[in-house]
Amino acid sequence: MAAVGVALVVAVGLWVQSEASPSGPPGAQVLVTVRPGTGVSAAAGQLQDRGVIGSSLAYRIWSQFHGIPGVQAGRYAFRRNSSFGTVDAILGAGPNTFDLAVPPGFTVAEVAHRVGQLPGHDAQAFSATATSGAVHSPWQPAGSTNLDGLLGTGTYLVTPGETDRQLLTLMVDRFDTLAAASGLAPGAANLGYAPYQVIIMASIVEKEGVLAKNMGPVARVILNRLARDMPLQMDSTVLYALGRDGGTVTAKDLQTQTPYNTYLTKGLTPTPICFPSPAALRAALDPPPGSWLYFVVVQSDGTEAFADTFAQQKANEALAAQRGVA
Repeated sequence: MAAVGVALVVAVGLWVQSEASPSGPPGAQVLVTVRPGTGVSAAAGQLQDRGVIGSSLAYRIWSQFHGIPGVQAGRYAFRRNSSFGTVDAILGAGPNTFDLAVPPGFTVAEVAHRVGQLPGHDAQAFSATATSGAVHSPWQPAGSTNLDGLLGTGTYLVTPGETDRQLLTLMVDRFDTLAAASGLAPGAANLGYAPYQVIIMASIVEKEGVLAKNMGPVARVILNRLARDMPLQMDSTVLYALGRDGGTVTAKDLQTQTPYNTYLTKGLTPTPICFPSPAALRAALDPPPGSWLYFVVVQSDGTEAFADTFAQQKANEALAAQRGVA
């Protein structure tokens, strides 16, 4: 009887070892979310269901001798057909996938800062890749390596080993999808501008309009000023040149000699000044009719008033001051 017991223990041990070191290479990457309070046993069941391990029972037995005492909640990336040791190392290190939020109005520099906060990434390295020309957008002018305005907004899932180049490629592809859905190329032709110029307009609309309801009229102001050969006089373009996101533009700022200073230089800026939202791109492509040349925020919620004449603009500015939003 004792011999049978020993044989059984040996058989189980050999089976566990075979499961712990499966034959063949690791397979495709899968994501597993571990909920708060999930123990090793429950996590093992999820891993078996996703094909990361072959047997949750074998993993639980193996864990009694080799495994970690607990599992941290979060999202993990694994490879199918992984060894128990590999699984244990990943679980022991904690969640290894991260969300990267890229909101409308951001620039490459701001994205780089966020990327630099992710494990295994560096802000300077990301910026260097983004400005090297290694990743190119089909909307960029010849010779340009500036990706501002050309990366899609939203949330990206950053997985282990994902390179800056791969991440940037995903962002460029997402913007291309937005551009196609918005009809960028034919819409720009209808306006009489190149697609890249419309992206520049949309980026300014994003920063100046902020709210979707403002964006269409802001786009019309830009087109009206361009048609009249008037300087755009947009504070956001000056702030971009100064590396600032918002805030008061001073009289000294307005004297900054840069092609992005649309108080001193007529026409559009050389590049987009941020990533436009879908709403901003649509507004730039199809602004409402109007003869507006000026606008100012007149309500605390960001609502803007639009004017045809400078006298009307001054009246709107007085209203804004009266309401305490100037």
